Amino acid sequence: SDGSIRLHQMTSEYPLMQWNDSTKGQPIIALQWALTRPAVFFALDASSNIYIWDLLENDLMPVAKQTIPSEKVVTMTLLGEPEKANGLLGIVLAKESGQIDIQYVKKKWALP
Repeated sequence: SDGSIRLHQMTSEYPLMQWNDSTKGQPIIALQWALTRPAVFFALDASSNIYIWDLLENDLMPVAKQTIPSEKVVTMTLLGEPEKANGLLGIVLAKESGQIDIQYVKKKWALP
């Protein structure tokens, strides 16, 4: 609810990494690992900002941020085929109006 993200290992109650105020205080409403690239995850905050984290490139902050300006995004999920090496990775955004938007991710964050 405060925008912090914690990375846990299943065998420990303490996080391996913690990023406080990663969304400048906005609650995170969805977070998902990339299906095609294990070190990448995406976070959606309550202000319709999508943050892309690539832990191999930078483990201190997101490598990119994209604001969806047209209307409020209420949730997101990712689509892709992890068993294929084509690097196609998409973000499915559900908007407040009920509209669904699919955007494809740059290859540098999608390739295995």
